[in-house]
Amino acid sequence: MPDAPVESSYPGERLGLPQEGAGSIARLGRRVGALFVDYGAAYLISGFFAWDPLAILAIFAAIQLVFLPTLQGSPGHRIFGLRIMRIDGTWVGLWRPIIRTALLIIVIPAVIWDSDQRGLHDKAAGTVLVRS
Repeated sequence: MPDAPVESSYPGERLGLPQEGAGSIARLGRRVGALFVDYGAAYLISGFFAWDPLAILAIFAAIQLVFLPTLQGSPGHRIFGLRIMRIDGTWVGLWRPIIRTALLIIVIPAVIWDSDQRGLHDKAAGTVLVRS
């Protein structure tokens, strides 16, 4: 007989993360703020390309792909005190940001969360966004 799912009292408990402070799950306000910073930067840079919507998405994706593996987060993440890591707490590597970013620009996986407040894009990449 399989074990029943473990109930958790806060997001990230099942992952062994603290309830508050450094290493705890990033909350919605910080995530949205980080997204606005990154998307806003992509929008401003896209002015060199006549604000083409595809240029905005490509620049946004490039920002994610360059900064996630190097700084453990995009500029927006870092400004809002967030970082991305694998579930085991180690470096995300090079391929996880590619999967995460591809799903993030589709939008739908990013707005569907589990009880640990991880979007489908994070689940597919095996990553978690936490407070730094």
